[in-house]
Amino acid sequence: MKIVSYNVNGIRAAVSKGFLDWLKNVDPDVVCLQEIKANRDQLDLAIFEALGYHYHYWYSAQKKGYSGVAILAKTEPDHVEFGTGIEYMDFEGRNIRADFNGVSVMSLYLPSGTNIARLNHKLQYMTDFQDYVDELKKEKPNLVICGDYNICHEAIDIHDPVRNKNVSGFLPVEREWIGNFMDSGFIDSFRHFNKEPDNYTWWSYRANSRANNKGWRLDYGLVSRPLVSRLKRSVILSKAVHSDHCPILVELE
Repeated sequence: MKIVSYNVNGIRAAVSKGFLDWLKNVDPDVVCLQEIKANRDQLDLAIFEALGYHYHYWYSAQKKGYSGVAILAKTEPDHVEFGTGIEYMDFEGRNIRADFNGVSVMSLYLPSGTNIARLNHKLQYMTDFQDYVDELKKEKPNLVICGDYNICHEAIDIHDPVRNKNVSGFLPVEREWIGNFMDSGFIDSFRHFNKEPDNYTWWSYRANSRANNKGWRLDYGLVSRPLVSRLKRSVILSKAVHSDHCPILVELE
């Protein structure tokens, strides 16, 4: 199973920048999208079906043009779960999960903490999401939670850890949470294979950040421990330029 996760920063904008040709070339089995910024009826779904993604599930935010997640698949899932059942989380369209023959794949979009109110919202979300996943693992032990976590875990995951130590996305409380989340039963699949620095998945549009590779690793494919023996590959696809993020790929045997 080849899984791609991509914060597209607007699916319609990404399509206009060549996303479909890129997707055809990479040819994953399952695609997890975040920040789609569109409702299902605003998309021509035939463009995905032409590439073999006959099963597509959209979970948009109630606020138009904001947030939202989706899953595209070539084979029909056994079950699709829209949201978490926690109303304030689901209001913003941040979680969708599809189950495939014993493997459950989630597309996740954690909030950013752009101001105090949003940071508090993010921290509450993180606490409640941990509780939700703790329960979910009892029913679905083979979990792959892909998406934009809006957190850099370690200093190696950010281009300037000293100057950014007080910036949301690299705050001690956020870093502690994602570390504890991994310790609760998940593997950071990219770091399982690659311990090298200068590997990022998001770059600011300012100051030529991407050209200079001054980035942050915000996007993860976290794989539950029972699946670790099936991990074949996990890479960052940094050459894809349809968004301020780039996609990641996780492959399971």
